[in-house]
Amino acid sequence: TCSLLRSPKGFPKLKNDTFLRAARGEETEHTPVWCMRQAGRYLPEFRETRASQDFFATCRSPKLCCELTLQPLRRFPLDAAIIFSDILVVPQALGMEVVMVPGKGPTFTEPLKEVEDLLKLRQKVDVTAELGYVFQAITLTRHSLEGKVPLIGFSGAPWTLMSYMIEGGGSSTMAKAKSWLYRHPEASHRLLRLLADVIIDYLLGQVAAGAQALQLFESHAGHLGPELFQDFALPYIRDIAQAVKSKLKEEALPLVPMIIFAKDAHYALRDLAHAGYEVVGLDWTIRPQEARAQIGKQVTLQGNLDPCALYAPKEKIGELVKKMLESFGTQRYIANLGHGLYPDMNPEHVGAFVEAVHAHSRHINKH
Repeated sequence: TCSLLRSPKGFPKLKNDTFLRAARGEETEHTPVWCMRQAGRYLPEFRETRASQDFFATCRSPKLCCELTLQPLRRFPLDAAIIFSDILVVPQALGMEVVMVPGKGPTFTEPLKEVEDLLKLRQKVDVTAELGYVFQAITLTRHSLEGKVPLIGFSGAPWTLMSYMIEGGGSSTMAKAKSWLYRHPEASHRLLRLLADVIIDYLLGQVAAGAQALQLFESHAGHLGPELFQDFALPYIRDIAQAVKSKLKEEALPLVPMIIFAKDAHYALRDLAHAGYEVVGLDWTIRPQEARAQIGKQVTLQGNLDPCALYAPKEKIGELVKKMLESFGTQRYIANLGHGLYPDMNPEHVGAFVEAVHAHSRHINKH
């Protein structure tokens, strides 16, 4: 249970460190597995917990975030938990209003339209004041996990957040946000720098609060080509890893493994392999062998089963997992989906996925 009466430190001893070992490139008996959006609407208990609450009000309640983070772990033998939150809490911390519109998704009431609108953003963000509720949720959840598995913290990456802030929500083309990159490159860099600085502080705060790994989501990488990615995404992705690591050292905080997940960025895998992250997450549109060839052996890979494979019968899921493990190899590898779970997925099929990863990887390791 998630009660708020615990001390911030003195965390329980970790019982299953398979995920952290794989992230660091150490040998593991089985391939660890977790799922993006594992705390989510596909679980009836999630829908029940969230029923009466506004989405962002849920994000601001440490007790609810803790409960939602733990739900999938009560059902499945996952090797990691990821804190329940949203990438758009960062734009909120910059002073933007975001509401969750049923049937439409996250919507900014006043997206950035002109370069002058950047002046409306907070230029200095005190992350503890603005995002302290996430830190509280992490500390509470880390205690409530009782050392069962490690807890992952996360943030959206600068380009992905910028695209939401200009588009005002989801978009199939990102034309408004991309037009800034072409028309207002200097202003775009100012915004991306502001975001990167907040993200660095935010990720540090998450580790101080108890996060044992960090994932950076560049979910909209696929809207950029190699040149735009090179100019407007990669430098900030690199900078975040470097700054977080040097500041963790300075503040004598644990050096936690970091994961970069840049969806649809096959064109940048070589660069991402050298961007300072222990783990590179992959979407389902790239062959494991190709990814390994481009990324090399020094970095752990994470991914990349097509989420829609979970609509298949359970036996078929097992076959697909076996093939995936054979393609990636069972070491320096963390099994996951190539993107998040969808709300209409059958929890039993998620369980079949998790169990298949454990069973097949153990079998392959023995033989």
